[in-house]
Amino acid sequence: MSESRGLIVVVEDEHAIADLERLYLVDAGFGVHVEREGSAGLAAIRRLRPVAVVLDVGLPGLDGIEVCRALRAADDWTPVIFVTARDDEVDRIIGLELGADDYLTKPFSPRELVVRVKTILRRGSMASGPGTVRVGTVTLHSAERRVEASGRPVPLTSLEFDLLAKLMSAPGQVFTREQLLATVWGQADYGLGRTVDVHVAQLRSKLGDDSPIVTSRGVGYAARDLRSEA
Repeated sequence: MSESRGLIVVVEDEHAIADLERLYLVDAGFGVHVEREGSAGLAAIRRLRPVAVVLDVGLPGLDGIEVCRALRAADDWTPVIFVTARDDEVDRIIGLELGADDYLTKPFSPRELVVRVKTILRRGSMASGPGTVRVGTVTLHSAERRVEASGRPVPLTSLEFDLLAKLMSAPGQVFTREQLLATVWGQADYGLGRTVDVHVAQLRSKLGDDSPIVTSRGVGYAARDLRSEA
């Protein structure tokens, strides 16, 4: 086997699903640690500092949403992929708003899970254009993958960072939801346009009054330099 790609913590109470996830992730070169319930999963994530977490929503005790909420409240932005048996858009949106990076509904292909994990980690390791980009009062540092708004640090998930970087790469240019899904998510499923909206809303919430993101109704989103309109 080639050198490990890093450790994945899988929190899944269904043994067959956990074993299948482990099998495919190990085959792809990852180390895998499995926990069966939420509290133990949260403790393992904090102790082991994995490169990513595959997190079932319907866990006994502390459920997956509460685990993710606890991580983000502690300023832990380890990439999280939610897995759930519920195909409910409300549940998905709640998960994404909490800072999850992706979402899979059971039953799913374990190969698809591996692809999603690799995509998230590849986003996190990529530089996003020039070293420093400023739009309005927002500054994006690509090498360090950090963002400041009016000088204050803004914690973002890997996906949120790449979405903001894409919009800030060409101020004034409107990107359609389909373009954003293709370039940021690496997805061609245009039925996921609502996912783009959720992440844009989350970015606006985190950036507050500094947000340079504007909506082009019926088309998509763009970034504008707020100071140019002063």
